[in-house]
Amino acid sequence: MLMNNDNAVNAHRLAGKTALVTGASRGIGLAIAQRLVAEGARVCITARKPEPLAEAAASFPAGSAIGVAGKSDDPEHRAEVMDTIAREFGGLDILVNNAGINPVYGPLIDLDLTGARKLVEVNLLGTLAWTQAAYHHDALGFAERRGSVINIASVTGIVPAEGIGMYGITKAALIHLTRTLAVELGPDIRVNAVAPAVVKTQFARVLYEGKEDEVAAAYPLARLGTPEDVAGAVAYFASDDASWVTGQTLTLDGGLLSAGGTA
Repeated sequence: MLMNNDNAVNAHRLAGKTALVTGASRGIGLAIAQRLVAEGARVCITARKPEPLAEAAASFPAGSAIGVAGKSDDPEHRAEVMDTIAREFGGLDILVNNAGINPVYGPLIDLDLTGARKLVEVNLLGTLAWTQAAYHHDALGFAERRGSVINIASVTGIVPAEGIGMYGITKAALIHLTRTLAVELGPDIRVNAVAPAVVKTQFARVLYEGKEDEVAAAYPLARLGTPEDVAGAVAYFASDDASWVTGQTLTLDGGLLSAGGTA
């Protein structure tokens, strides 16, 4: 089953569209890809490890998904992905920049700069590079198809968060990148972002594992996010329902920031 909230899915809203979701072998990326397919799109998913990616791709209905494994910050991988989409699907309409890392933890004053550079390379420059690759690939017709880019940011790009400051800095830059690209690429391409708070995934488990009730108590909606919460917002931005929306970042936080909380 692709979705556990069938009443919220418009099975035809993305019919005929093709999407690329990076970092999508599990968690938020996989949920986004599932939601896009549930709404009628075909998807290409990417991730670093071939085996989990192949397993994820095989979980979709026949003919609706393909997977291309590789490192997100590798130019040759990005080129291979774009060539594969052009060959298999004929074009690209939706780009979801979900791939991201957080290999460092602790205060900025003691931060290992090698790790900081890697964060910038993947979380910020990688997003720009994927967008460039889609835009400049002649066979994809991304601009001609009035493409939509959705970047996965974070509330840590809006308010400081203890221990993951550099991650938040890259996400703050990503939010500004979203606005800047929206101005540069309009009217042919819309560029938006979503900024989740803590979402229950393996990536974020250190933020809530063993203390979920305590963490959730800070949220007015009294729960943490789920990958499906993020997927629904991405599907909206990808659809024609958001045809007059660009340069926006939608905060998905269960009311956390309104209540004065931090990630």
